[in-house]
Amino acid sequence: MPSTGQKLRRAIEQEIVTQKLAPGARLDEVALAERFGTSRTPVREALLQLASTGLVEVRPRRGAVVAKLSLSELVEMFEVMAELEGMCGRLAAQRATEDEIAQLMEIHETCKAHAEADRADAYYDENVRFHEAIYGASHNRFLAQQTIALRNRLAPYRRLQLRRRNRPAESFAEHELVATAIREVRPDEAERLLREHVTKQSGSFGDFVLSLPSELLKPDFPSSSSAA
Repeated sequence: MPSTGQKLRRAIEQEIVTQKLAPGARLDEVALAERFGTSRTPVREALLQLASTGLVEVRPRRGAVVAKLSLSELVEMFEVMAELEGMCGRLAAQRATEDEIAQLMEIHETCKAHAEADRADAYYDENVRFHEAIYGASHNRFLAQQTIALRNRLAPYRRLQLRRRNRPAESFAEHELVATAIREVRPDEAERLLREHVTKQSGSFGDFVLSLPSELLKPDFPSSSSAA
């Protein structure tokens, strides 16, 4: 049975993933303990667990904050995410059962109304289900776990991607090609399409990076005043 600290970790992680707690947000132990009706000990345990995944940065004598990424880190992590997603797509095209393909197509159809209405946050939630259906259909649990872990690390930034005008509709169209490649057992194409879907090689990924508010990113190199 999950401990109080583990339950808190999941709750705080969900708030980070859904951007209720944005990168750079301070995580005050006392305030969190009061909000969740517990002592500071399980809160500290939860924050340490989240720090081990990279979602939280615990600074000695300065407390904890939701971790930021530098521009170079963000680009590197999206590159790795693209490769993991591509691998999941390749294996799903080779291994997915009929029931798994039916589930993928059902989720895809659920995404449609949100995409047509340009409801970014609602679309994001279904988008997560779509991608996780592909991870599951890969029938490689370790790969799925690693992909989900990195997806959660990048979640605040991926949510922002979908808030760009018309991006849900574009994403839905890309999903259509991915789902078709998986259904028609075309692993090479499924892998390529998912890699491109994550990195936005057409140029929109670069536009997205440039559009990020500076307060969500940390400097690539610490200044001399903050090096201590």
